[in-house]
Amino acid sequence: MGKIVAIFLVRIRALFVAALLFLSGCQPQSVPAPVVDAADYDSFWLWAGVEPQPVLKSAKQVYILAAEVRAAEPVQLFNMRAATPKTSQVAIWLVIRTETLRWSPEIYEQIFASLQRWRAAGNNVVGIQIDFDARTRFLDEYAVFLRDFKSRMPAATRLSITGLLDWSANGDPKGLHALANVVDEVVLQIYQGRRVIPGFAGYLAKLDRMPIPFRIGLLQNGPWRAPGRLTENPRFKGYVVFLVNPK
Repeated sequence: MGKIVAIFLVRIRALFVAALLFLSGCQPQSVPAPVVDAADYDSFWLWAGVEPQPVLKSAKQVYILAAEVRAAEPVQLFNMRAATPKTSQVAIWLVIRTETLRWSPEIYEQIFASLQRWRAAGNNVVGIQIDFDARTRFLDEYAVFLRDFKSRMPAATRLSITGLLDWSANGDPKGLHALANVVDEVVLQIYQGRRVIPGFAGYLAKLDRMPIPFRIGLLQNGPWRAPGRLTENPRFKGYVVFLVNPK
């Protein structure tokens, strides 16, 4: 009798193991994140060298790279647009990409003169965006620069900045709140160059720490899956897609 019971238990154990192996093989595998289809969005970055795409015809707002401030001595501003476009159908942000915050008075004058030209041409320029990779531990110093810049801006002109994913995860609360008191929005980029940052979801999981109205900057044709409860965040204002030329 004992031998029969032992054989029975062995068979039961074998069946149990087989069932576990079968079930584990049926478990859904991790699904790659879907890619960003620009047609699903209405706000875009248009960089120098990137050809306009049909999606821009239905855009609500476009962030256009207008100029770059380069750090080589002497620090100078370089116009990135050969001509001033003319459109009144979309809200435009003039983007100033900068490598340094050591601006001369002439640089401010050139930026605001450009803003005036764009508006005089009939463009609905709603604001200026500063694209600067401020290091996370120096956000309070960045806020000082931005406060001074905003004090020089024409009335009824909004101020936007780009931001690093690390700000939401490791930014000093004091520095983040200093920025919140100055800028109208921050666009947090989940990419660097033309590559989506691996593990971006881990950074976005801490967006509740962000005291500034924010958008998420996506890369056209790059992977993206929205974290849970993102749309429930009262400071989340939507997306901006960085357009790229077709390969």
